[in-house]
Amino acid sequence: MTTANRRVRVAATAAAAVALLAGCGGTAEEDATQSSVTSDSSASGSETSEAMGSHKPDGGPPPEGIEEASSPTYPIGTKVTLTADHMPGMNGAEATISGAFDTTAYSVSYTPMDGGERVTDHKWVVHEELENPGEAPLAEGTEVVLNADHMAGMAGAEATIESSTDETVYMVDLTMDGMKMTNHKWIVESEIQPAE
Repeated sequence: MTTANRRVRVAATAAAAVALLAGCGGTAEEDATQSSVTSDSSASGSETSEAMGSHKPDGGPPPEGIEEASSPTYPIGTKVTLTADHMPGMNGAEATISGAFDTTAYSVSYTPMDGGERVTDHKWVVHEELENPGEAPLAEGTEVVLNADHMAGMAGAEATIESSTDETVYMVDLTMDGMKMTNHKWIVESEIQPAE
């Protein structure tokens, strides 16, 4: 009787764990699917639409070795309006510049280390966030390893360079859909306009 009760209890616990994991898996799958949906509107600068929840709220400090911009168009503390659409709610959002840097920024495609679906045309990763990258800029199609950890599963992932730009890159503080993001990485200058 005691052994039977234990078996029932173990089976119930296992079933609950499977149900919980299945629920989490569904959510992660939906997030990964949202992360890999690519817009066809290249004219508007659209790229991968990423679930905001997959981004870390605090982007942390800039990577080591990155050079601060000497005279950026938008100095630290400047209020701006974003025209980037890296994730839902970003286009048109008001933000404050928290850092400005001279480097090469890359759009990359990669498969997350945590088993998520492939992310296509992620904007942006800077040269200093690549493992042993060599001289900038890297050519389209170059295979690299990411040291960036903007999103879950990004750090250590193998990626392919899709495009690059040498525009000034910015970190920004912003609030979207009630979520406060500090030092969000990265926005390039063409994705910013003066606040109205």
